[in-house]
Amino acid sequence: MASLQSAQPQFMTSSANRSLSNEPLIDNIEYNQIVVPDKKSWKNFFSYMGPGFLVCIAYIDPGNFQTDLQAGAQYKYGLLWIILLASFAALLIQSLAANLGVVTGKHLAEHCRKEYPRVPNFVLWVLAEVAIVACDIPEVIGTAFALNMLFKIPLWCGVLITGFSTLVLLLLQQYGVRKLEIFIAFLVFTIVGCFCVELGYAKPKSSEVLEGLFVPKLKGTGATKLAISLLGAMVMPHNLFLHSALVLSRKIPRSLNGIKEACTFYLIESGIALIVAFIINVCVISVSGAVCNSPNLSEEYQESCSDLDLNKASFLLKNVLGNWSSKLFAIALLASGQSSTITGTYAGQYVMQGFLDLRLRPWIRNMITRCLAIVPSLIVSIIGGSAGAGDLIIIASMILSFELPFALVPLLKFTSSKTKMGLHANSKIISAITWIIGLLIMGINIYYLAEKLVTSLKNSDLKMVGKVFCGILGFTGLLVYLGSIAYLVIRENKERTHLLALTAVDGSSNGNEPSLPREDIRSMQLPEKRSTSDVE
Repeated sequence: MASLQSAQPQFMTSSANRSLSNEPLIDNIEYNQIVVPDKKSWKNFFSYMGPGFLVCIAYIDPGNFQTDLQAGAQYKYGLLWIILLASFAALLIQSLAANLGVVTGKHLAEHCRKEYPRVPNFVLWVLAEVAIVACDIPEVIGTAFALNMLFKIPLWCGVLITGFSTLVLLLLQQYGVRKLEIFIAFLVFTIVGCFCVELGYAKPKSSEVLEGLFVPKLKGTGATKLAISLLGAMVMPHNLFLHSALVLSRKIPRSLNGIKEACTFYLIESGIALIVAFIINVCVISVSGAVCNSPNLSEEYQESCSDLDLNKASFLLKNVLGNWSSKLFAIALLASGQSSTITGTYAGQYVMQGFLDLRLRPWIRNMITRCLAIVPSLIVSIIGGSAGAGDLIIIASMILSFELPFALVPLLKFTSSKTKMGLHANSKIISAITWIIGLLIMGINIYYLAEKLVTSLKNSDLKMVGKVFCGILGFTGLLVYLGSIAYLVIRENKERTHLLALTAVDGSSNGNEPSLPREDIRSMQLPEKRSTSDVE
């Protein structure tokens, strides 16, 4: 084994930049990067800590809080099992995204560009960008709600303020990736602390909470809608692109044992981060369920619970549990919204670079996504107020759920392919479980779409001709949706990825593949100090 490892190339060469092909990965650049020691030790785990907490932010953003609050208010603890199922699915899926980046040295968006023809690749890019905007809308509205709760700032003013708030936080990039990871982790545990205190105020019955976690049930169309929203808010498509790129911020030993260790430690690290996110989501649903289903609740508060949003939740908590409860909720919401915007900005940067080979400065990328999210948020907040803004969050979460297959299917295909992953390809058991999860999500989406279309047509005031025309359009769109997913599922992978795992076996090397991490990715890594020459 020692001879095999010594014979294997330590990094991949690049035809585009052959002058760097035989140089160490990091020695010739001026970026700070976390280097994992080339020795087997449990202490290496601390070098891998960080990306999981940046990724877990997407599972505790304001979109999650909104759907969690409504789930608890309307169905008490009956939808907690969705959170449990989604958390297990998220851990498995996120670990696959990390493995793809670690093994191949390319993130998911880049694999899509290499694998698919121009038109499908462009469509996938558009869908990924729509998903990022859909994710950004709850963050904008959630931060605006938090500012209103804490400082009485009007909702529409808060929406405008959030358009620039992230630019301040992006200044953290000059202090290196570790400082940002520590800051995000601090925000995460701030949210944990706030909701644990909320849980102590609300005092839900533990037996009912456990029943909700382990006894699956869906009562009515409204429960199905909320279940889809919970899934969309928990398993986000842009997170798959983000995680597969974040792991490139570590220089890992390029050997069989080094890659295996990296995959294992990233799995553990992601598990810890997602357990924290799971606890937060359970706390939000439990607090909402306990408060809104209390037998002593007045009619006024019962009416608020029937259409609960982030703003009403603050008012409800203040009057039922006390003023401190409302302030803690606002602080948690503000921390959630601001941390989510940072990770969303970098996810958009990686998506654009991967699909189009186009890169923008983080602040420019942030302004683009912010403007796209602010316009609908501002219009709705002015016209519809807090109720309209709350409905927009639910719609955005559902869009994320519907778009998930267009990121999930390529990920499952790539990580199950031996031509891309070699010895690290998914086992048959992992492949079966992940495909079942994907089919379950797609099945729920298709059921809801078809059911919603039929119900809307039945209750519509249109004439028969109009109903027939709308029905044809609706079912045509559904067929296009199914056909697009089928194309991704059935199409065979054609692009072969050079693998260090394979070179350890047969000693072969492909000189057309880039070094890891590549020059075009280094300058984007989250976030790095730049030299003067780089800026110029």
